Amino acid sequence: MISKTFTVLLALLPLVQCAPPTPAASSALPTGTSTVALNTAAKAAGKLYMGTATDNGELTDTAYTTILDNNANFGQITPANAMKWENTEPEQGTWTWTNADQIANLAKTNGQLLRGHNCVWYNQLPSWVTSGSWTNATLTAVVQDHTTELVSRYKGQVYAWDVINEPFNDDGTYRSDVFYNTIGPAYIPIALRAARAADPNAKLYINEYNIEYTGSKATAMLNLVESLKAEGVPIDGVGLQSHFIVGEVPTSLQSIMEQFTALGVEVAITELDIRMTLPETAALLEQQKTDYDTVISACRAVSGCVGVTVWDFTDKYSWVPSTFSGQGAATPYDSNLVKKPAYDGIVAGWQ
Repeated sequence: MISKTFTVLLALLPLVQCAPPTPAASSALPTGTSTVALNTAAKAAGKLYMGTATDNGELTDTAYTTILDNNANFGQITPANAMKWENTEPEQGTWTWTNADQIANLAKTNGQLLRGHNCVWYNQLPSWVTSGSWTNATLTAVVQDHTTELVSRYKGQVYAWDVINEPFNDDGTYRSDVFYNTIGPAYIPIALRAARAADPNAKLYINEYNIEYTGSKATAMLNLVESLKAEGVPIDGVGLQSHFIVGEVPTSLQSIMEQFTALGVEVAITELDIRMTLPETAALLEQQKTDYDTVISACRAVSGCVGVTVWDFTDKYSWVPSTFSGQGAATPYDSNLVKKPAYDGIVAGWQ
């Protein structure tokens, strides 16, 4: 015998199955709420800029460029790829400027500072450089010629050049590449001197990752800067790339920057993003907000830290997912160009 209660439940069952699920309100991810523009906040804190990297393929996205072109949002632009060796001198003595000029002209039109990235790096080199049969003398001439041509092209437009990019291994030894293997560490002052001659007013940087942590790599960079200064080699700044992981921002960041500035150079955070293991959650986004606040606050606290650049401002164009499997959501705007809590963290860091 079926009870009356059970009969009622059976009758209701199709209704229960057909009803659309109602998500809990808490399942929606939080967004950023601050209306303060990022570069405005940085300048109010006494810094030169808050900036972003960008790339040519993104510049047809009008929703993206509406944010990028507003210099209250970003007062500085770094071309992520357009000025790299393989793109500017794909064959020896043959120069291609279209993409680099596009971003340089964009910055000029927008009234934004331009960061030159980069002159000498082991990666994204054309095969004529990596496969050449070089001597010390012939490769020295190539380094000088490439640096001179590139820096001269944008003389008076570039605030700072990453003249040398990523010269060290994580253990503090010099990276083995065509430049070091052929010339030795002297390729660094060779390029710096060529850059200074090409544009005496541009700031000359060495840019590196994982020097935000106390250890062999940071020590190697500190020793390099000290030796270059002692030898009269032009060096104005050190770029700390700052590709971090949510919840793992180094506590040594501010003290490391202070150690560099004590040597008489400025510093900048040049490629900031803070990635997480996907999927995003409210808790991860809240931690990311805290982490961005921590990084920005460290720059604010160091008088010689001139500014911070995010390595593109939206997850839509972030390099992280294609490089770090299963990770992403590293920037202050989501893939729909909506502000994330990280945006609020940046604003809080500048205040």
